[in-house]
Amino acid sequence: MAEDFLTSLETVIRDRRGADPSTSYTASLFAKGRAKIAQKVGEEAVETVIAAVRDDRAELVGEATDLMFHLLVLLADAGLSLDDVRAEMKRREGMSGIDEKASRKS
Repeated sequence: MAEDFLTSLETVIRDRRGADPSTSYTASLFAKGRAKIAQKVGEEAVETVIAAVRDDRAELVGEATDLMFHLLVLLADAGLSLDDVRAEMKRREGMSGIDEKASRKS
């Protein structure tokens, strides 16, 4: 099966980690550190919510794209991958959201 686009993007993001921050936006995010990357994820999440509330489909797609990109950068910075997220989603498959939340540590 061909690699999906998000997996390909994840590879590009990881490859940019050591790139020159002056020529790569992704490298500049890594250079700023995890707190700044996490802040950017938060900003993009808020912008995604605003677009959804406005019911602006084009804006929502754009903001969701930005959010997913920055989340992939954050995961890479934390040494995690889409496979880690996929595994957790698979673990939760078939479990009600209410039961899953109740099973988490406080």
